[in-house]
Amino acid sequence: MSQPVHLTISDMHEAEVIQNTVSPVDGSVVTSISLNTLADVDQALDFANLAQLAWRQTPLAQRQEYCLKAIDALLSHQDMIASELSWMIGRPIKYAAKELAGVAERARHMVKISEKALTPISLPRKKGFTRYITREPLGTVFVVAPWNYPYLTAINSIIPALLAGNCVILKHSSQTPLCADRLHQAFIEAGLPKDVFQCLHLNHKNTERLIASERIQHVVFTGSVKSGACIERAAAGHFHSIGLELGGKDPAYVCADANLDEAVANVVDGAMFNSGQSCCAIERVYVDDEIHDAFVEKAIALINEYQLGSPLDPDTTLGPMVRASAADFVRQQIREATEQGAIAHVVESNFPSSREGTPYLAPQLLTNVNHQMRIMTEETFGPVLPVQRVHSEDEAITLMNDSEYGLTASVFTTNPKQAIKLGEQIEAGTFFVNRCDYLDPALAWTGIKHSGKGYSLSQLGFETLTRPKSFHIKHG
Repeated sequence: MSQPVHLTISDMHEAEVIQNTVSPVDGSVVTSISLNTLADVDQALDFANLAQLAWRQTPLAQRQEYCLKAIDALLSHQDMIASELSWMIGRPIKYAAKELAGVAERARHMVKISEKALTPISLPRKKGFTRYITREPLGTVFVVAPWNYPYLTAINSIIPALLAGNCVILKHSSQTPLCADRLHQAFIEAGLPKDVFQCLHLNHKNTERLIASERIQHVVFTGSVKSGACIERAAAGHFHSIGLELGGKDPAYVCADANLDEAVANVVDGAMFNSGQSCCAIERVYVDDEIHDAFVEKAIALINEYQLGSPLDPDTTLGPMVRASAADFVRQQIREATEQGAIAHVVESNFPSSREGTPYLAPQLLTNVNHQMRIMTEETFGPVLPVQRVHSEDEAITLMNDSEYGLTASVFTTNPKQAIKLGEQIEAGTFFVNRCDYLDPALAWTGIKHSGKGYSLSQLGFETLTRPKSFHIKHG
């Protein structure tokens, strides 16, 4: 067995730390979690590595069955989970359960394609030899999931990791600890062998210590660029692989020939859903001069239809941001942009729940923006749609690529052939035509530049969670 985390007497006797999760709904404590100690980390690694020896020998058909049962178990608690999501992150209750539909879609697709993805690669016959390549599990995979889409982001790696024969240790954000517990409970209900899937509630120090362990073979992280850099530093010198999905400043380009109503509906939803708190939200849109004013007029009208309020109210379509400091950050970006000449088109008083110093923030649409403004270059992660007028495809492409991020990009047009030509020039991991802000599990989910490295979902997603092993057999 690889060398364990080095424990000292003080590490072994860490004082119990209680972590409170504060709701953006009303500032109340949703839940209180006892954080795991470094000794718990050490034990979890031992248990995972031991369990993996048997799990990797479990037939794929059985691993598939466990995964499907776990998803069914999770879905059986849909109403409770939806309520918890609303309390923990402020997502409107009318949308909260939809995340589990996405979880089911992704998980079942990965189960469906797993046999083909994990089948050994046969090579052309060579006289006197047998040659093939198998896909071997890595060992123990550590998944660090964020709060904004806590189930979707986690399931992207958990299901294919388990299907490939790995064990998984999950750590969720301190804002969504109940999600880790619900996933753990689902696998227990599915009858998954003990210690194949574990969850831990950790502080930053112990998270970094786990990442630095030689008993971890792969780390999957979804979060900010700053935190991604911390993950890389913690893993440095240990030579296990890392998958990072980080920030985004995703652009859309609305061409003059676009179906205007459909473009407006998609772009506004892509900017506002989940209060804009999505790595692949539309954070800047470039609209052809010919239709710019009409686009803005329709978008303003649609944005003004949103109902900002308590996410527990079934009529609410825009909930609070995750915390007051996040809303303050967005307010500051808007303020700076207007001071530099941007025009704000949504009257905040039309949204009475929007108040300074709270997580409740009115949606906003800005025009007369440019790339000298932070609102067009720095990740916002809030319900704001900055719209910039452009006069040519070349100008649009240049501006779309003028970013340190490269997660997704969208083009709206009735000419798909021309859109594809544009897409070939746009720097992004996923290119959409006439849609945005969606993950198709049959396609690889990946980003470039500061949006991260590695990929998940699709058949390629299994490649990051396995390693090739070559068999070279001489006969006679």
